[in-house]
Amino acid sequence: MTATGADQEAAGETTRGYWWWERRRGVALDVGLALVSALECALEGVEFAGDTGLPVPLGVLFGLLAGSVLVLRRRWPIAVVLVSIATTPAEMGFLMGIVGLYTLAASEVPRRITVVLTGMTLVGTLVVSYVRLRQSVDAHADFGPGVWYVPLVAVFMSLGLTAPPVLFGLYVGARRRLMESLRERADSLERELSLLADRAEERAEWARTEERTRIAREMHDVVAHRVSLMVVHAAALQAVAPKDPAKAVRNAALVGDMGRQALTELREMLGVLRSGEPAVVPSAGRVPLASVGRAAAAAAAVAVEDGPRLDEVEALVAQSREAGMVVELSVEGERRPYAPAVEQTAYRVVQEALTNVHKHAAGARTRVRLAYRGAEVAMQVENGAADGAVADAGLPSGGNGLVGMRERVLGLGGVFVSGPTDAGGFRVSAVLPDAGVA
Repeated sequence: MTATGADQEAAGETTRGYWWWERRRGVALDVGLALVSALECALEGVEFAGDTGLPVPLGVLFGLLAGSVLVLRRRWPIAVVLVSIATTPAEMGFLMGIVGLYTLAASEVPRRITVVLTGMTLVGTLVVSYVRLRQSVDAHADFGPGVWYVPLVAVFMSLGLTAPPVLFGLYVGARRRLMESLRERADSLERELSLLADRAEERAEWARTEERTRIAREMHDVVAHRVSLMVVHAAALQAVAPKDPAKAVRNAALVGDMGRQALTELREMLGVLRSGEPAVVPSAGRVPLASVGRAAAAAAAVAVEDGPRLDEVEALVAQSREAGMVVELSVEGERRPYAPAVEQTAYRVVQEALTNVHKHAAGARTRVRLAYRGAEVAMQVENGAADGAVADAGLPSGGNGLVGMRERVLGLGGVFVSGPTDAGGFRVSAVLPDAGVA
């Protein structure tokens, strides 16, 4: 069987540099067969010289030259078979004929050429066998076989010298091509597996990035609103403590309630993250894609099921009123349940929009609109210009609120629009299709 380029480079000088041979053992085998064939033809050349009246040295030299052609069997198998056919009348080159037919059948020579040369060899061997047997039978007058004897024995002899090497060569050639095809398929599969492994690693990295983004968005929504209200209440507590102790006590109680609610939501979030199946990280730092996907799916599913709903928007607006915001809530349409993901996203949009009003438009009048439209739900939070008389709470802003809202809404196939109004305020609008109906 042929060796691949990688095998040849790995083997070094033992697999190249010998003309058409790939290995040293191939050189040794062909040279050995050529020597045996030359010796056979030389011995048969003595008898051939005696039958034809030629000088014996000439017959021996002819046999040596004819038999040594077998060394070319891998390079020119057709030439070897032609020489064996040419020497068939001289009854020499039996080894060369057998090995030549085997090599021809096992090579990549077109099958029509193999059939033609095999037929020529068969006919030549049949004719020579028939003539020699007829001469032998005629020379022994006391031996009187039937008419069928000579043709039948000649056919069997010619088939015995021609068919086995050809059939064995066809088998070896087919097996060699099969092994080469399997090797090529194995190499192709190895390359495909490598590509799939790289793609799986990219998908795992994408899943990790998506999960980190989702966790960051959830943490932002959970923490930012509660902490913003706590900061607003703390500022109000600091302002009214010297003047109205009773109101200061109420604000302190509200701050405590906000802190406890924030801690409760954080614990729920951490519980969701811990509920997913643990992913075992190998030493190479790669996380299996299935583990990442299962953990992300479990965390996302539990987070959606345990998340807030649209019926909690009124409580959300009431918390902002308690913090001093002038906010109006209007609900249009008949209340109806939506998919958990839709209701949670709608709640988070309103929550983040109110948080932005606390941060950037202290004292601004705000209006929250919620519309139930059958197959979709719409929400809008619009605030006016900030009241300069109200001190800014000094809340930090990371610039991720609008980005998170847009990602949530677009992820469910909704529409999200935000931007300043002509009156100097800001408007956030979103429309979410019902995932169950879709």
